[in-house]
Amino acid sequence: MKKAFAFALLASLLVARVDGATIDFVRDVRPIFQKHCYSCHGEAKQKSDLRLDIKSEAFKGGAGYGPIVVPGNVEESPLLELVTTDDEDSRMPPEGVGLSAAEIDTLTKWVEQNAVWPDGVDLAELEDRLDHWSFKPVTQPLPPAVSDETWTRNAIDSFVLAKLQREGLTPSPPADAVTWLRRVTLDLTGLPPTPEQVTAFLQHSNAADNDNAYEAVVDRLLQSPRYGERWAQHWLDVVRYADTHGFEVNTERPNAWPYRDYVIEAFNNDIPYDRFIREQIVGDAVGADAATGFLITASVLLPGQIGRDAPSIRLARQDALDEIVVNITQTFLGLSVGCARCHDHKFDPISQHDYYAMQAFVSGVEYADRELKPHDSEARAIEALELKKELADVHQQLALFTPLAGVGIERPPINARMNSDRFAAQKSKRVRFTIHATNKLEPCIDELEVFDTGGRNVALASLGTKVTSSGNTTVANRHELRLINDGNYGNSQSWMSNETGKGWVVLEFDETHEIERVAWGRDREGKFADRLAIDYTIEVADLEGQWTKVADASDRAEFVPNKNTPVPFSYDGLSDDEARRAKTLLNRQHELEKQLAKITEIPKAFAGNFRKPDAIHLLNRGDPEQPEERVQPAVLSSFDDLSLPADANEQQRRIALADWIASPSHPLTARVMVNRIWQSHFGMGIVETASDFGRMGTPPSHPELLDWLTQQFTQSGWSIKQMHRMIVLSATYRQSTQANPAAASKDADVRWLWRYPSRRVDAETIRDSMLMTAGRLDLTMGGRGFDLFNQRGGLSGFTPVESFSGEGLKRMIYAHKVRRERDAVFGAFDCPDGGQSTARRIESTTPIQALNLFNSVFTLEQSAAFAGRVQTEIAEDVDQQIRRVYQIALNRDPQADEVSEAQSVVHEHGLATLCRALYNSNEFLFLP
Repeated sequence: MKKAFAFALLASLLVARVDGATIDFVRDVRPIFQKHCYSCHGEAKQKSDLRLDIKSEAFKGGAGYGPIVVPGNVEESPLLELVTTDDEDSRMPPEGVGLSAAEIDTLTKWVEQNAVWPDGVDLAELEDRLDHWSFKPVTQPLPPAVSDETWTRNAIDSFVLAKLQREGLTPSPPADAVTWLRRVTLDLTGLPPTPEQVTAFLQHSNAADNDNAYEAVVDRLLQSPRYGERWAQHWLDVVRYADTHGFEVNTERPNAWPYRDYVIEAFNNDIPYDRFIREQIVGDAVGADAATGFLITASVLLPGQIGRDAPSIRLARQDALDEIVVNITQTFLGLSVGCARCHDHKFDPISQHDYYAMQAFVSGVEYADRELKPHDSEARAIEALELKKELADVHQQLALFTPLAGVGIERPPINARMNSDRFAAQKSKRVRFTIHATNKLEPCIDELEVFDTGGRNVALASLGTKVTSSGNTTVANRHELRLINDGNYGNSQSWMSNETGKGWVVLEFDETHEIERVAWGRDREGKFADRLAIDYTIEVADLEGQWTKVADASDRAEFVPNKNTPVPFSYDGLSDDEARRAKTLLNRQHELEKQLAKITEIPKAFAGNFRKPDAIHLLNRGDPEQPEERVQPAVLSSFDDLSLPADANEQQRRIALADWIASPSHPLTARVMVNRIWQSHFGMGIVETASDFGRMGTPPSHPELLDWLTQQFTQSGWSIKQMHRMIVLSATYRQSTQANPAAASKDADVRWLWRYPSRRVDAETIRDSMLMTAGRLDLTMGGRGFDLFNQRGGLSGFTPVESFSGEGLKRMIYAHKVRRERDAVFGAFDCPDGGQSTARRIESTTPIQALNLFNSVFTLEQSAAFAGRVQTEIAEDVDQQIRRVYQIALNRDPQADEVSEAQSVVHEHGLATLCRALYNSNEFLFLP
């Protein structure tokens, strides 16, 4: 009815109009757009992605419909329907007086006359979104000439000094040697130097070759395992690492930690950054299985949290894929590609089609655990085989100490792994094993062995023994009759009857043997316990061919279904010598079983499962219920034309994506990482918005320096450690933090680096430094995270752990990180909760920080331990104890007035109170 009314109105206007009048766009149409439309659909704002001040954009239309105008077709042109509808919620413009009848008549006639919009008459030009510094190739600037080359130590300083001189500023004096040592040690390792390291450095730096002393310190710190622990934290902040899934049911990810350990190891090994990228996107193809944990570090809804209806499932899948795309693009490229999920990016040259084409690269990735392939898997397999052979030999020797069958002594119950039946020695060429009942389904035997009095297995097919059986279930290479005496154990090398609960096997040797024992098992590897023979008879044929029963299940202890507890070895009937030999064998058996379990254990990591990729469609307004055309994997079209066919396999897609991102010719990848490294040394990057190098990000403070560093980075083989070395040995980094009011009035944020920008150390460094100075820090690396709370996941009820011991004294990076729950003490120090990517920790100052750090159980315990450590080193002399506390905590001797004040504190309140005060001092908490 609404549409009919609108077109009736148009028809009446057409009748009243003077036929033959020609509508001129500039004279007649544009003034209408300017008056009614440009405020919402012009240069400053484009509601619903519609822009009407530029021809090319206007004819594309907006979100939710196609072209706004169909030339020559009034009824199919949304523009006319929107300005004439009687639906107040849809009519345009939405507020104020609508278009007059004359204006509607003009627009209608313009559409009828094919909506002529001449070229070259637009008042605005469409901005070239690729005309942006970070989207252009990396330049190759030369270090600039400066008037004071005596200050510079490397090319970094030339760029910084040139900028300062242009702004009328000068650098600050250099920091003293100990200040630099404390700064660089905290910076590179997240721990303070020891008093012994300070002494050694001062002795070396006072020598003539003091530059070598500085270089030696940096080399030592970069080789320390503590370096990887410190710098991995920066990376984990960006990728949103946590040990829980997030959302309402914040359940644990028990196997997330291998990715954290991978990142630490990667930084310690200085894995080239381009390889670091490839490993995190396609580590399953390059021998770094745990690295792909990067793809799925973000929050995700678990199946039980998703509605069972198809729309809910589709929406959850879209959200999961979105997190992967966002993680990849903001981490490696510094782009907010996720903004194009519902519409073309408002600012950057990224279309909605680009977004879904990027999604197609990872549409086969599932948030899940995956079994890892150890790098030494072949060596493990060889070692496991040797252990199994030795273990089988031990079992056979132990079987010699089991009671004879049928002599009135109860024998151990039947088990799935291995059973031994001893009997009086008999000469024979044939043995028959008959099964009368099983615990489930058809009987299965992995190996049937017959031993002579010399301990040799004469049943082996390799010795010429032939096998016959009742019905046989033949599954190629798994349950064939030939496998029952091939010398191999395990379900995959077994015989299976084709009759439920029964069957028989006859072994016929190539010659007569004197035999005394039969050994058999369902599955020596212990993986399966069904199809186990629980009632059986063993018969031996004499030389005339008569069968005699030598053993059966009647004298065995009761078989208890589903009982996995091993039956203790029985020493009944053994002599003292036999008991000693049996005990030795049992000890060896237990040792071998532990070794075998460890070497055959298959570790898991929350690193993604990979399957056939989903078909990805462009979604209208990002709605999974409004799919449009299917898209194939393709990189951002404004940067490259790389694409893959729609049938490309899953791993091939991720390989192509990783290669494109890690290319040295990519304008963003190396720039973004160099900026992250610079930021972590100076508190702010050359580009302040470290994860947004797009048009809404901040411009670089030193663009030539950024590009020069980027060139050095790629040319050095993408070495992150080389970048550290260059930065921390520069005169720029070695400046003091000395205040300069005149310089601060020009550059309050120290963006031009006229001094070293001091800042508070992060939460992890505070906690780790307290433990280290207290002498309690556990430097054990890796493994499952220690608990910060009384539970490792869930809806609520996270009670903080207040007192730590054991693994709780490891570095804070090894804590079990619960998403959306901050550490009770150090969470107040701007420690991110893993909910969102943290490109840069914003430093806050709150009363809670002081209260936590002064009154918490953690602080009290470390203060007491610190005091105890010093009192152990220095027994009676309070002045020396005070001096030692300052040396350990602040890397300097106390001044005379500090000693005087500290004496009264120690005498009245104890040494622990002094330690507690120093933990709360700015000198302990800030980079010098």
